[in-house]
Formats: sequence, C-alpha cells, structure tokens
Amino acid sequence: MDARQVQVDEKGEASVARDVEYGVHHISPDKDAAAALVGEHAHAIDPVLEARVVRKIDLFLIPAMLVGYGLVYYDKAGSATLLGLSKDLALSVTDNSTRPPTVDTTRLSWATSIFYFGMLAGLYPMTFALQRFNLGRILGGVVIVWGAICMSTAGVTNFRGLYAQRFFLGFVESIIPTGFMCIISGWYTQKDQAIRQAWWFSGTGWFTIIGSGISYGFGEISSGSLKRWQYLYLLAGSLTIIFGMWCFAVPNSPVSAWFLSPEQRIVAVERLRKGQTGVRCQTIKGSQIREAFFDVKVWLIALMMCSAYTINGAVSGFGPLIVSTFGWTPLDSILLQFPLGGITTIFILVCGYLSARIPNIRIILLVLCCLPVIAGMAMIWKSTWSYHAAAPVVGYSIIGFFGPVVSLIITVGMANVAGATKKSVMAGTIFVAYCVGNIIGPQLIKSKTKAQHYPALWTGLIICYCITIASSITLYFVLKRENTRRDALQLSEEDRDRHA
Repeated sequence: MDARQVQVDEKGEASVARDVEYGVHHISPDKDAAAALVGEHAHAIDPVLEARVVRKIDLFLIPAMLVGYGLVYYDKAGSATLLGLSKDLALSVTDNSTRPPTVDTTRLSWATSIFYFGMLAGLYPMTFALQRFNLGRILGGVVIVWGAICMSTAGVTNFRGLYAQRFFLGFVESIIPTGFMCIISGWYTQKDQAIRQAWWFSGTGWFTIIGSGISYGFGEISSGSLKRWQYLYLLAGSLTIIFGMWCFAVPNSPVSAWFLSPEQRIVAVERLRKGQTGVRCQTIKGSQIREAFFDVKVWLIALMMCSAYTINGAVSGFGPLIVSTFGWTPLDSILLQFPLGGITTIFILVCGYLSARIPNIRIILLVLCCLPVIAGMAMIWKSTWSYHAAAPVVGYSIIGFFGPVVSLIITVGMANVAGATKKSVMAGTIFVAYCVGNIIGPQLIKSKTKAQHYPALWTGLIICYCITIASSITLYFVLKRENTRRDALQLSEEDRDRHA
C-alpha cells in the first residue's frame, strides 16, 4: 500500500532560469535542479530508452551498494568472538566462585550496543552533510575514514579500547544506511524502489555467508604474529577503503549523473515525475521538516523499525556464540550461519520482486514474514539444547526472515514520503529506530539465565514482533485512507506534473 504523494514547494510556482549548455542547465540557487532540467510539464519518453537508462543506473549503483552494506554488517559480525576476541579483550568474565562457574557477557553486550550509540551521535551531522554537500565527496571521504577505524580494531588491547573504537566506528558508519535510503528514493520511482532497496539490503545475508566463510578460513590459522580476529578486521577495513574510492564517483542526483548522456539524464528525471516524490535537492526546507514531524506514517515506521530490529543486535553480536551453546564447536557454529544468511538473502529478494510486481502487497508480505521469525524464536527457546541439537539450529535459521521484514519497512517508509528534505527526515527517523532496536537487543541477553535458554531475550523479541505486526496493520489503513482522500482531490495532469 503506497500513498500517492503530492508535494508542493512554496517556491515551486516561480520561474526557473534554463540556459542550456552541453545538456546541463544553469539554475538559480534557490530553485530545484530537476525543474530546471525538464520544466514543469511532462514529456513523453521512449520505453526502450527508459529501460536502457534504468539498466545503466542499476549497474552503477546496486552492486557497489550491496557490497557497501554487506561491509557494514561484516565488520561487526559475532564470529570474531569465537576467534578469540572475547577472551583476548576480557569481554567475557568467568566467575569461578559459583558451582558450576558462570560467565558474565555484560561487556560484550555493551561493546555491541555502544556501536549504535555512536551511530546515533553521527546521525545529525551525517544527515546534514548528505543533504547539504556533494554526495560523492562526503560519502567517499567518510567511508575511507570508516575503513581506517575498522582496521584499528586490530590494535585494541582491552575492552575499554574496544568501547572507544566501536563508538567512533558507529559514528562514521551512520552515513551508510541513511545515504543508501536517500540514493534509492532519489533515483527510482515508487514501483522500482522495492526491489532496489531489497538488492542493497540483501548485503546482510550475502555477507553473513561470505563473512562466515572468511571467518572459518581465519579460524584455521594456527601460526602468525597476529591473532585470528585481528586478520578479520584488517581485511574488512581494507575492503571498506576500496569501497570508499567508488563512493567518490556517485553523482548528487540523476540531474548530474556523469555516466548518463544529456538525453538520458532527462529521461531519468522524467521517470521520477511519475512517482510524485521529487529529486534530490541540496536546499533544506523547513516546511518539509515540520510536515514530517506531524506525519503519522513517520512515527509508525519508526515504531516498526525499532521493534523489528531488536533481533539484529542480539544476532549480529551473539548469534554464533548462542549457536555454540547447542553443542557445536566454534568453527561449526560459524558455518551454521550459512542457513541464516541464505534465508535472509533469498527472501529479501523474493519479497522485493513480489513488491515490484504486485501492487499494494508490501505490508501484507511484511506481516507474513514476521510469523516465521516468531516461530523460530519460540523453537530456540523451548527446544532441548543437547549436544548437536538440531531443533534450535533450525529455529535460529528461520529467524533470518527478519531480513525481509526490515527491508520492507525501509521500502514502505521511503516510498511514501515526497520531497528531498522529507525523505532525509524519514531516512533519519528509520535510522534512529534502527539504532535503538540494536541497542536494546544485546541488553536482553542475560548470561546467567543460559540454563533457562535466555527467557528475557526470547520473550522480549516475541513481544517486539507482535508490536511490528500491529503497527503494520495500522499503517495499512492509514495509507488506504490517505489514498482515498487524494483520489478525491481530482487534480489535473498539469497540476500533477508541476507538483512532481
């Protein structure tokens, strides 16, 4: 279900300077670049040329974004705890005064949560920079710094140093989810966005598989001057720096896309006119910020994202460690991340494909994907944790459906707001909720309740997914009512073209 947006800038009625030179228009600084390029009236576009333009955009943006978001997930994956990180940095404390001895993983929980406090701290400056300055330069510079900070993990010698490193890593990584959401919503129509958001977000699943394979390889290292987990972070940081170099080539919007011809840039912008959601503009508009604050859709999406992503904080930091408690060796536990990653990847892409093909199915798919997550958590909690237990591993694997749940939340949120500033606000709101959920998740793990299968964790996560379902159903009816209201306005095609 999508709200058909009509977004009008207060200055949108004014004329625009349109001096054409080499296919690029010089515009007044306070006017939208898109309006200067294509004007206020829609132009017919050749479907064959349109398909060629979309293919060029896809080939430039999507593969690199998939890798970029995969690196966000990879550099904080829990496999490092099984490769000696937890022991070497004293993240787990064993109390030998009890019988049997108990292990306190509070420090590990905070090491996971502090990363997301850093992301929250970076939210405002990174969102402001993305909106106000050249997209490629900001993104590229920050990503290279991210890579350097990631590599510095290898030099950390205690848990306090890891806390500091994780905070600053989160600070710089905050640019990626927000930036990617804005890129997709600024380059693609509503119809296109579901599968494209799914493609880059599927990096979580791909890099759960790829990262686990790499971690398994590092786990086989038995010599060398560095610890096994140190090699992992040096590789992750190096790959991130390479990705940062690509980011410098990202244009601000289709209006300035250097890899498109002047004719193709016009086609790219005309496509966006159909969706009535606007093109990226570097002017921050206070009216759109106020509108976002009072928009119930924004608040519902925030609640859905926060409740759905609590599970990620637990799985990304503790997943392999939890699997090892089912009677599997550390290396086996790393390999058992493959089914989780596979389910996440496959169903993110399946849901994205179905959303692109079938109108108004996104929220229905979202609710359906919540159900196996709840079932998986119940299986882990209530099954027997014996040596090489199969049932909890199956339950752990099917909680990978949280990936398509979150991907669909992002798609629904970004596809149902219009205007560059409002999109940035929505992306920022989603991101805050993403961080809050990830902060809460690790704190639900109480290591002293391991014998009872962590009841607080599974109870809390099941409640969160019930909240996600209830919020999704509410949002469905909000969007349905909004569409009915807008259809009743009966705007002319000329008005729609100008507003777009």
